[in-house]
Amino acid sequence: MEITPAQFAQIEHCLPTQRGNVSLSNLDVLNAILYVAEHGCKWRGLPRRFGNWHTIYTRMNRWSKSGVMDRVFEELQRSQVVRIKIEAVSLGSTSIKVHPDGTGARKRTAPNPSANLEADGTPRFIWLPRMLARP
Repeated sequence: MEITPAQFAQIEHCLPTQRGNVSLSNLDVLNAILYVAEHGCKWRGLPRRFGNWHTIYTRMNRWSKSGVMDRVFEELQRSQVVRIKIEAVSLGSTSIKVHPDGTGARKRTAPNPSANLEADGTPRFIWLPRMLARP
């Protein structure tokens, strides 16, 4: 799913104008975003022909925060260039097992008591039982 330059001309007004020395055109970035959306790959998995993945991700992140991506996809669907169907997938904890070390919890380590109580030093707490009522 790639947009041709003729199709891009229909939606170009939705994108911000490029200023300065820009290595990737808005068309290249938009085609890379559509590639990730279609294939579901990670940003690092983008083919080299699209350019640096971090540059594309940064520009996409900026566009999505400013509302540019919403306008672009609305215009793409309105002009019937791309038909997008959003699907959600939910995974429950019963279907994916994670090793206890993978949860990020602290590892339990048993205290190493020494045989010599004087070497351990003073106790860290003192517990004094109290009687609520005298018999």
